[in-house]
Amino acid sequence: MHLLLPILATLIWAGNTIVSKLSAGAIEPAAISFYRWLVALLVLTPVMLPRVWALRAQVRPYWRKLLVLAALGMVLYQSLAYFAAHSVSAMTMGLVVAAIPPMTMLIGMVLLKTRPSPGMLIGAAVSFAGLTWLLSGGHPAQLLQQGLGRGELMMLLAAFSYALYGVLVKRWALPIPNGESLYLQVLCGSVLLLPGFALAPSVALTAHNLPLVLYAGILASTLAPWFWMHGLLRLGTDKTAVLMNLTPVFTALLAVCLLGEPLRAYHWIGGGLTLLGVALAQLLRQKPAPALRTQECAG
Repeated sequence: MHLLLPILATLIWAGNTIVSKLSAGAIEPAAISFYRWLVALLVLTPVMLPRVWALRAQVRPYWRKLLVLAALGMVLYQSLAYFAAHSVSAMTMGLVVAAIPPMTMLIGMVLLKTRPSPGMLIGAAVSFAGLTWLLSGGHPAQLLQQGLGRGELMMLLAAFSYALYGVLVKRWALPIPNGESLYLQVLCGSVLLLPGFALAPSVALTAHNLPLVLYAGILASTLAPWFWMHGLLRLGTDKTAVLMNLTPVFTALLAVCLLGEPLRAYHWIGGGLTLLGVALAQLLRQKPAPALRTQECAG
């Protein structure tokens, strides 16, 4: 059971990438971004609001940092993915997300002054080589001539924003329990998304797009994080982190089975290298000599 729940979380998040792709044309990106976190907020409020209210004095000094975290993890990451879904396949979206760990490592070198092991650097290089192969459709030289498409660039920015989110969570290590911190970030994210929602050309909920909103808001934003945190508590950070590599694999399988997306050679090569790099970084890492005291991730 301890292993099953975090695996289910990765499957739900993979399904959410499929939902993002299905949302293209069914609902405005600004609308589903707002509705998603509004639904999560409504689901969490009965349980979390009393707890947060009891901690209001402890939370108050950190509201600006919570706002920044919400902007990166809830607003930019999700919204950019919804916009990218209009022109990027679900399979590519899932494989780009697989590059978040090496991005996190590189950002951590700058902001946390961490010193990764040579094995971690080799893994990051392999991952970025795979990402380059994937985004170029197997023709890396074309990136120099044509550059990235709008959707691919949005997905890279989305991945970067979430990597930065993870580093800031670790750097700040806010003295707020994980559940309460997540709830406050959802609240801040909902507020930040409100102007875009108000300006969207159409925000109507229909029988076609409502299931997408409910999946994103309940399963992907509420249930999956609870499954994942259960895994962290029972299995530990290292064992649970390895399971995250299942997300792009599940995404590719779902994209082929549910969306009929073709699995091409550059997906195999680029995605395989990206995942191989992540695996190498995890297997070959050593305890780096601390250049600056860092704190464990708070959420």
